[in-house]
Amino acid sequence: MKEATGELNMTVVTIIAIGAIIAFFWVMWPNISNTITNTWNSISGNNGEDVNCPPGQYYNGTSCVSQ
Repeated sequence: MKEATGELNMTVVTIIAIGAIIAFFWVMWPNISNTITNTWNSISGNNGEDVNCPPGQYYNGTSCVSQ
């Protein structure tokens, strides 16, 4: 009986921990999503235009460079 009680307690602790993680992301997700969107949208060239690098290159903050 003692072993069954220990397993029940661990199950309850696990459910509470999962609930706490879900609650954290439920509250924080709008901020995380906005930050990702704003960062993604702020990548632009020196003149303010959007940067579309050719295939095989990436934008390093100032210009397109080869990988």
